[in-house]
Amino acid sequence: MTIIDTRTPNPKYFIQGSTGDWEIVIGMEVHAQVTSESKLFSGSSTEFGRPPNSNVSFVDAAMPGMLPVINDECVRQAVRTGLGLKAKINKRSIFDRKNYFYPDLPQGYQISQFKDPIVGEGKIALDMGADGQIEIGIERLHLEQDAGKSIHDQHPSITFVDLNRSGVALMEIVSKPDLRSSDEAKAYLSKLRAIMRYLGTCDGNMEQGSLRADINVSVRRPGGEFGTRCEIKNVNSIRFAGQAIEYEARRQIDILEDGGSIDQETRLFDPKTGETRSMRSKEEAHDYRYFPDPDLLPLEFDDAFIADLAAHLPELPDEKQARFIEEYGITPYDAMVLTLERESADFYEEVARGRDGKLAANWVINEFFARLNKEGMDVTSSPVSANQLGGIVELIGKGDISGKIAKDLFEIVWAEGGDPAQIVEARGMKQVTDLGAIEKVVDDIIAANPDQVAKVQAKPTLIGWFVGQAMKASGGKANPQALNEILKQKLGL
Repeated sequence: MTIIDTRTPNPKYFIQGSTGDWEIVIGMEVHAQVTSESKLFSGSSTEFGRPPNSNVSFVDAAMPGMLPVINDECVRQAVRTGLGLKAKINKRSIFDRKNYFYPDLPQGYQISQFKDPIVGEGKIALDMGADGQIEIGIERLHLEQDAGKSIHDQHPSITFVDLNRSGVALMEIVSKPDLRSSDEAKAYLSKLRAIMRYLGTCDGNMEQGSLRADINVSVRRPGGEFGTRCEIKNVNSIRFAGQAIEYEARRQIDILEDGGSIDQETRLFDPKTGETRSMRSKEEAHDYRYFPDPDLLPLEFDDAFIADLAAHLPELPDEKQARFIEEYGITPYDAMVLTLERESADFYEEVARGRDGKLAANWVINEFFARLNKEGMDVTSSPVSANQLGGIVELIGKGDISGKIAKDLFEIVWAEGGDPAQIVEARGMKQVTDLGAIEKVVDDIIAANPDQVAKVQAKPTLIGWFVGQAMKASGGKANPQALNEILKQKLGL
């Protein structure tokens, strides 16, 4: 198969070596666990965290005479994911046996898809900020069953095998070699995970192993022929993916600049050292001897099946982002941040509905998200609801409270709960908008500080001192805009 390079080299991502510039070429094979209560070919539970070998049926354990039966929900989830990736849905696909031996693979083969996958070519759009939007091609998506897990650290001389994951449905999503930097690779993983979470087809919990990536990395002179690639297996963190790519690219560049050559091999990333190490060489690579699984008929469905699934897709990140920009008047960057997770987007929309969309975005991103991050929490575990935060935004918008008072109010709601409007009323936090009252405060400060009056008249930028004194005297309740206007008038500025 001829691989066509469609990307224009971007000097921003070149790596400088001792003999000139180098460019990274990256492709990914992402394994995403299908959201389903049972496995791909059996009725066993997929619940995470169960005791070892408690989610295992006779089919999963490959007992003699046991036959696989396709889980139609997993098929639906794969098609929905393909539609979310704007990919071609193949109405006829075939399951194959991928033959190899490993202790946690009881059948001696993995049921997968080889030549005829359920989903064909698609694409993902990435917003790379100042670099604009780029498009990453999807080569294919196929369904396959997961293997079990070998456990090496519970006995000095014995390996234990847990088959709870054996037979769990996976979607393997293979990208084209279109990525050119660790930043693009991390953005790709984040976007892919977001799409699947919006669709509800994979929960994206990388720490639990339900989303992991095999990363193919090679280097070349900018715009030149593709180099020899090395595959980094089973990366389970977006941050680790970036670190692994950076290290592997530099390792390959150093070898090439020393006059060596790259051996095509499989490698592992060690997060403790930040390095990759060899796992197996090309010579040790498996000959999988694929052939169609004789126990499973070809998978076939019609246009009506695909159309029905397409009609019930949720609004996806790109569409939601465009709507937020149009409907709420926020910036593309804010829209991107707010739509990274479906829960965050839903939270923002509830805050912003019927209120100032820009002010709501500012509060959700800069105050609410920042506090969640500090506390190590997410939207679903927040003590402040969207309705409560919306109440704070509404009070600011109406001029009942200032931004400073709003921050104090946010702390109260975070710690104690309650209705923001009632708290403001009960605790006397409402902003002072009575011009007469503000004017009296200003007059008292001016009368008591003639030296400061002379200074600010000579240097108007010192008006901030008077603003601070007036806010302090009013308990932070003076309306800032009215206060500034009165100060300028009284001081002759």
